[in-house]
Amino acid sequence: MPTMRAAFASRFDDANPLTALTVGERPEPAHHGDDWVTVQVTASSLNHHDLWSLRGVGLRAEQLPMILGCDAAGVDPDGNQVVVYPVIPTPGDPRGISILSEHFPGTLAERVAVPRANLLPLPTGLAATDAACLPTAWLTAWRMLTTRGRVDEAAAVLVQGAGGGVATAAVALAAAMGKRVYATSRDAAKRERIAALGATAVEPGARLPERVDVVIETVGAATFDHSLKSAAPAARIVVSGATAGHEATVNLRRVFAMQLEILGTSMGTPDELAALLTFCAKRGMRPMVDSVVPFTAVGDAFARLHSGGVFGKVVVDHTA
Repeated sequence: MPTMRAAFASRFDDANPLTALTVGERPEPAHHGDDWVTVQVTASSLNHHDLWSLRGVGLRAEQLPMILGCDAAGVDPDGNQVVVYPVIPTPGDPRGISILSEHFPGTLAERVAVPRANLLPLPTGLAATDAACLPTAWLTAWRMLTTRGRVDEAAAVLVQGAGGGVATAAVALAAAMGKRVYATSRDAAKRERIAALGATAVEPGARLPERVDVVIETVGAATFDHSLKSAAPAARIVVSGATAGHEATVNLRRVFAMQLEILGTSMGTPDELAALLTFCAKRGMRPMVDSVVPFTAVGDAFARLHSGGVFGKVVVDHTA
């Protein structure tokens, strides 16, 4: 059976997920329909989703070994440079969909198989290593701001916990859209880097000079009360994560008195990814990249992400 090099979860370890990572040979990706194609991966990027998979979140033991990775840019069978949309129709999943590396092998491999409809053209001028940062974290931030947050109606945005992939993307995108952006971080060095992106960086819980129209919330319980207090009348609080607690206390009197909207979201659509790619290409925007690691050292990329010191995306260059 033909094989390829890949990084995959071979077991689960909640306490030390890096020990559950294996880099080795795996079978070539299978096609699960006549419309599926194989993409030669040129660049991928890591997400915290990959570390959670190594911890056993979202995967069952019988699914192992599972190739990790959600994001990729590559070359399709016709030689076109493409970006991979990572959401796959999955009838067996309660959501009806899944993300690559949940039910179907992911992108941290020499090749990945997806439905042809999941391939979007790589825009001219956008490097594969930049495009590979966009389909998960940046797409989530784009949808939070545009479709769910209706940022076109907003003047000011608050991003909680900037430094992580989604939050940092939200800061950069909202600033590029001309909004006044406030962003929180516990880390003074990260606040400096956030300010360089065009935001007013503040400590968590700090009083803002104004109430905001959109709040980007990926932290959860630790910041949710601040998000509520910072929201202007009829503001949208958009939630896509809960890295610091999923059971927040919500002051319902504030919610109805201020007519706030609390909106959940995850990922985005192919059309939204296409719009994001176009926006980045036309505006000359490039995602913040923490580091680029050759695929031969993919274990170092996981260690970097696990360290907690990342600012922006950890990218894997499959051509190096």
